[in-house]
Amino acid sequence: MKLTDIQIKAIKTTEKTIRLWDGEGLYLEIRPPCSKGWRFKYRFQGKEKRISLGAYPKVSLKEARKRLDEVKRLLADEKDPSNERQSQKRLTAFNAANTFETVAREWWETMSSGWTVSHAKDVLHNLEVDIFPFIGHRPIGEIEAPELLAVLQRVVARGVVETAHRELGNCRRVFGYALATGRASRNPGEDLRGALPPKQQANHFPAITKLDDVGWLVRLIDGYWGTFVICSAFKLAPLFFVRPGELRSAMWEEINFEAKEWRYLSTQRNVDHIVPLCNQAITILQELHLVTGHGTYLFPNRRDKERPMSHGSLSEALKALGISGEEHTWHGFRTTGRTILEEVLHYPPGIIELQLTHCIRDPLGRAYNRTTFLPERREMMQAWADYLDKLKEV
Repeated sequence: MKLTDIQIKAIKTTEKTIRLWDGEGLYLEIRPPCSKGWRFKYRFQGKEKRISLGAYPKVSLKEARKRLDEVKRLLADEKDPSNERQSQKRLTAFNAANTFETVAREWWETMSSGWTVSHAKDVLHNLEVDIFPFIGHRPIGEIEAPELLAVLQRVVARGVVETAHRELGNCRRVFGYALATGRASRNPGEDLRGALPPKQQANHFPAITKLDDVGWLVRLIDGYWGTFVICSAFKLAPLFFVRPGELRSAMWEEINFEAKEWRYLSTQRNVDHIVPLCNQAITILQELHLVTGHGTYLFPNRRDKERPMSHGSLSEALKALGISGEEHTWHGFRTTGRTILEEVLHYPPGIIELQLTHCIRDPLGRAYNRTTFLPERREMMQAWADYLDKLKEV
């Protein structure tokens, strides 16, 4: 016979434990003097088990029957309600210990030791202002792409689209770290490629050219956590601003440390070209030589050391930094250099174009050769490298 609320309320006190059965294994256990709790008796894989369904009157008779239906559905699916409850408790505790903010701060602590102080402050400040207040408390493994997009759209609404793209990149890296450390099963940031309004680009190859953003970019490169060889390519790309294929194919026999020059055959125009090596580039190349100097290429292919690094490796590295092809490309380093050298450092366009291996002709229509204005280009390349160092600290 089914229990009623009247029966339950009528029991005010008891001297020993009693059980009032409601049917189908559900009963109310009353312990002295009058502690009442719902329990369910069941068998699983031949063993008798019991599970609590809550205390009365917090859990009413009606609610206890609903909970009974839920555990019976688990049994129908051949799941042990007790084990499922323990698993849920572990998951709840895991999620509470692995919120987005917790993981993001752990990622920041791990990575920031390799960044400049100003870049580390930038990253943490943006997270604390724009991201943590909205999803910082959420279990990182439960955050979906639409939820992350809604947070970034708040940044877009302020009119700072580039900042939104930058913070999306940081979020991608946080989720990537969560994946690597077993706190998430997917990266919702990857689903947001193309979801934010694009930044205006005037050139065929997207490039970052605003001073604040260039400073952010070189700081980001300094903090790159990938392989040493890729890291070296990243650091040399803005210093050289050559075509990506020329950078990938650079050979050690072309590097002259004594003359401070890199001489190679330009793949685009089939002409000899000289890249004056600034002091910063010399330091990077000397360190790289210790790693790959025994081979042919500065940046050898991982699978075949007698071949140069693939274009795909460069592209994947840029993605790993959280930079999309709509924002900046390896070819974009050329645009970055040309724009700032002319508009900010005020170098003559002709000298810049020569360094870019663009065809420049003299008043008689003859193409300048590789050594034309070499002293001026040497001074320009050193000034450019020094200026990039200043931008890192802004």
